[in-house]
Amino acid sequence: MQQPAPPLAVIAAALRRERERAGISLTELARRAGLAKSTLSQLEAGAGNPSIETLWALGVALGVPFSRLVEPPPSPIRVIRAGEGTSLRADRAEFVARLLATGAPHTRRDIYVVELEPGDAREAEPHIPGTVEHMVVASGRIVTGPVGETVELGAGDYVTFPGDVPHRYEALASTWAVLIMEHR
Repeated sequence: MQQPAPPLAVIAAALRRERERAGISLTELARRAGLAKSTLSQLEAGAGNPSIETLWALGVALGVPFSRLVEPPPSPIRVIRAGEGTSLRADRAEFVARLLATGAPHTRRDIYVVELEPGDAREAEPHIPGTVEHMVVASGRIVTGPVGETVELGAGDYVTFPGDVPHRYEALASTWAVLIMEHR
């Protein structure tokens, strides 16, 4: 059974991108990977037929996983239309959090759109140690922050506060906001 050829254009672009990111020359990368400079030059030009071993050696020399050399990077543009996304509802308050994006392991942050209605306040338990919340109110009015230190916010206002202590969200009017949870 004949295997499909590797995605040469993806490999070529990845090699150039990662070599430039590492700040090393073609000659230096070839030396570190144990390849002829002409072979590496061909690969960066989208020619040749690299073996797994060649790509593995290049990944090691560049300090990147093998997959980064053979998979196209994800699109830097992601659209989530209003009302889409994973929704989470509170049990005892009219509070809906819609997850928009999770952080990569090294960024440790999540982004939500929250929708709140007047009524019972959302009493939040402490999150993991080091959590910081950032909120920008898009419309409405809300009282939020650590218990005993809450602040009132209106459309366009921003607040940041420790999320690793008991805190609350209380809508004074129909409100929606963007909430970023940063986990340190």
